[in-house]
Amino acid sequence: MNISRAYKTELAPTTQQRDAFARCAGTARFVYNWALGFRKAEYERTKKAVGRAETQRAFGALKRGDDATWLREIPSRIPLYALLSADKAFANFFRRLKNRKNGNGKLGFPRFKARARCKASFQVWGGDVRIEADRIRLPKLGWIRLKERGYLPTEGRAVTVTISERAGRWFVAVQIDQEIDVQPAEGPAVGIDLGISALAVVSDGRRFENNKRLGKALRKLRRAQRRIARRQKGGQNRRKAVAEVAGLHYRIACLRANDTHQATAAITGARRTPAERPASIGVEDLNVSGMMKNHHLARALADANMREIRRQIEYKAGWYGSEIVTADRWYPSSKTCSRCGTLKDELDLSVRVYVCDVCGLKIDRDLNAAKNLEQLTSSTPRSGETDACGEEGKTSQSNGEAASAKQEPCLLGAARKPIPTYSVAPTQRGDRETTEYRTTNR
Repeated sequence: MNISRAYKTELAPTTQQRDAFARCAGTARFVYNWALGFRKAEYERTKKAVGRAETQRAFGALKRGDDATWLREIPSRIPLYALLSADKAFANFFRRLKNRKNGNGKLGFPRFKARARCKASFQVWGGDVRIEADRIRLPKLGWIRLKERGYLPTEGRAVTVTISERAGRWFVAVQIDQEIDVQPAEGPAVGIDLGISALAVVSDGRRFENNKRLGKALRKLRRAQRRIARRQKGGQNRRKAVAEVAGLHYRIACLRANDTHQATAAITGARRTPAERPASIGVEDLNVSGMMKNHHLARALADANMREIRRQIEYKAGWYGSEIVTADRWYPSSKTCSRCGTLKDELDLSVRVYVCDVCGLKIDRDLNAAKNLEQLTSSTPRSGETDACGEEGKTSQSNGEAASAKQEPCLLGAARKPIPTYSVAPTQRGDRETTEYRTTNR
């Protein structure tokens, strides 16, 4: 299996190399802003959109001028990637403009990059880069030491190399095309319920607690931000206070990323044998952006990192031979009893223990939802398999959407209340195949 994997590590540049990085990042920002201004001015003049080729020709003429000798001192790939970035920004804008059907949402017209607002970064072509165990060589910048020895792979084809700055530290991210051997996982299926009190609850009983990295550091952040407000603008002490706040945010982000990687690696069985890894992983299609509109929960939801957890589970499952089954957004995993299948009409968010009125099951709410996702996942055939109706399963590693399968009903308590069962059937919505759940009472 061929994958494109990114490796990011911190650099240990000298003072001269830091200054060179700052000049390269400033050049990339200048070229990006110039491309946006050029295309905007040409459209206002001719009422026609300017393409990538014409923009590059105009920039070539600018670069050959006498007033732009400093541009020729920068590696040639840096302005080229900045022009491609501007072209991609316009392409995304025109795509959103074409797909827009109503007046809701923002079109996101490309904005100019301000030095104080945007992250300092630039890209170089991977073919011009050499990597060794403890250093990396960039064109016209020479060898730069790495703080972590042996992390960057010395084999494989490097596609792009990105140098970026954060909180006064410089990092290198190398995108490399690699070939990996994927062995199909053979372990039992599991269901994953994501939440705020716990980052993830697995149907086998494992629980990954939420360390609330942002919540624990809010007191320090408030004090550091008040120190910024008391300092005079443009002063050295204000720059030190800003750097302190940036360092706090960087530490919080690193701790949160570590928690996320630890949890997703354990869920997908990164350090297990193929026989121990879950063959299928059931997840929910959560509307995180919609939930973020609840201002009482927005900060806690952002700190829980739900979307990033699901993204990592999806790509790591592909590496380790597992398949992803995505439950529909309206699948009632929390309201359904994992033992008898009884569906509650209402279940308030404050109720953390699920109690079934039919079979008397008393279980943690998140664990009950994870078990329901596990049952849905177990009843969905894997790719290449055939279910009882003779239909081939269409669950894939790329999009994780389930094909037609049926969850058999449990007849416990059927005389007291009809028990709903959910069948998964593919439906066409737009240009992709999704799943639809139909409720039948038996």
